[in-house]
Amino acid sequence: MPFLIDPRAGDCEDDASSTDQRPLLAIAGTMLAELSLIKLAVTWLLVVAMPALVIGLTIPLLSAWLTKVSDRAAAFTGIGSVIVLSVLAAVAWFGLRPLLRLAESNFWALHSIVVQPFYTLAREGIRHVAELSLFAKANEITRAKARSAISLFAAAICVALAWMIVSITWPYTRWDANVGDLASITTWIKPAIANAIVVITAYFGMFSLISGLSDALMDQPVRLAAFDGPGFGDKVFRVAHLSDLHMISDPYGFRIESGRAGPQGNSQAERLFEEMSRINEKEPLDLIIVSGDVTDAGRSAEWAAFFDIIESYPSLLSRMLITPGNHDLNIVDRANPARLELPMSAWKRLRQMRTISALERVQGERVHVFDRKTRKIGPTLSQKLETHRRDIAAFAERTSLWGAYKLSPVWADCFPLVSLPLSPDGVGVLILNSNANANFSFTNALGLVPAEDAAALVTIIREHPQAKWIIALHHHLVEYPMRVKQFSERIGTSLINGSWLIRQLKPFSHRVIIMHGHRHVDWIGACGDLKIVSAPSTVMRKPSGAAGSFLIHSIFAREDGSIGLTPPDRVIVGEARSGESLAATERPGGLM
Repeated sequence: MPFLIDPRAGDCEDDASSTDQRPLLAIAGTMLAELSLIKLAVTWLLVVAMPALVIGLTIPLLSAWLTKVSDRAAAFTGIGSVIVLSVLAAVAWFGLRPLLRLAESNFWALHSIVVQPFYTLAREGIRHVAELSLFAKANEITRAKARSAISLFAAAICVALAWMIVSITWPYTRWDANVGDLASITTWIKPAIANAIVVITAYFGMFSLISGLSDALMDQPVRLAAFDGPGFGDKVFRVAHLSDLHMISDPYGFRIESGRAGPQGNSQAERLFEEMSRINEKEPLDLIIVSGDVTDAGRSAEWAAFFDIIESYPSLLSRMLITPGNHDLNIVDRANPARLELPMSAWKRLRQMRTISALERVQGERVHVFDRKTRKIGPTLSQKLETHRRDIAAFAERTSLWGAYKLSPVWADCFPLVSLPLSPDGVGVLILNSNANANFSFTNALGLVPAEDAAALVTIIREHPQAKWIIALHHHLVEYPMRVKQFSERIGTSLINGSWLIRQLKPFSHRVIIMHGHRHVDWIGACGDLKIVSAPSTVMRKPSGAAGSFLIHSIFAREDGSIGLTPPDRVIVGEARSGESLAATERPGGLM
């Protein structure tokens, strides 16, 4: 007798967080209805209200302080000045780097809240309309020029909006004070709020303009015009590029994003590695790169499911390198997009420790960390983590705020990871953590490469002037010129500072290839000379049993010292038929 509801087929609860099954507005409505008001209030107070009031009061307080100091300048002579300078020197020596990290993190967090949503909405909205109408039949060069111009136009709209808000708010601001004026704080609440609105709005307008100029003047992404062909005797480096496996722990479960419209269980991933093992035995791979989102929600059981599969293929495991993805780190609750973590929560640190433990298991002996003190390549990841092993294990047993604080440098100091080339002119791999901090499931996907990590990249590449490099990260650097039907497909979650990172890499672009995931589609293109390779997800957005694919790239050193890329082989992995794997290898004539 058939089930009334077959539990193996799932139900609408599996679609609660699926953007494939439910519109974004519907998910946002559910989120608002289920959001914890207490957590939201505390988070708003810590992240928005208090910083805003501090911003609003800073200039008047500084004005009052300078007035006081100017009246008593003599008090800062002699031994007093020595003490003050000694304290400032001690703070700079022992706390400057953490403070700089905190400042950068908060700067980009503010940027992602204040600037990016509005500027990106304006830019991509205008591009979407233009590409469907004015430039529907234009060639790629014309479309690239149009994207540059639209970036400036979107920035101009944001600047005009900022100017209007500042003009309305300015009469209520107050920027100067003396010590006596500050005796009554209540009289300063309204000016402080007005000051904060003006400062934040001016910031929005200024950095929207900077973002627009940066996007307009950078090398626009275009499809790769031509692949390369290796010469006689060139050493070809075969790289299988995977991403977004989204492993789950339930054999009858579904992924967050695709819900019941996507694959069920991990059978597609099992077929993927079975087919890759067959290819590797026939024609060995040099490297397997997995560009993040190995798990669907960063749960221990999901990592366990991954290792249950991959440890059956030691020859693949010994060739594999993994980057962390936003689903490995930033999913607060896979079943509830309204779930909010407080900024001081220890659970985010626990997901980081799970991920770094998994990376150490896969590649710990084969990759090195960058020593920021010596500005040289340092010990292996395994050696780096050995001194923290007991603290990490204790934290996994019993999380605490002190334990989370104590382990805070461990995660940040592990990136970038470096897989050194076997010869001075060989191919090495630089692994980045491109995930921005997020404590909210609905905003988990933003990307960021810290300036400290980008500086380390540049140092490493300069120290190896003949080497060729694959830079592996999870997020795409910029939004690609891909035609889409739905506007929601355009609002991507690329790196917040992607155009800046492209500029940092431009001097070395002839010997660098970027490999990433996150978008779940394959796209091979370039920004100027910088080649960019996006990996499809072999498992995501496919009905159960439908064919997925991955690409095998051949990379080599060209005669002029640059890095070459041949047309990739696409490996189709699908549903088993009569006990056999439906798999084929083909050379695609064109890529998405």
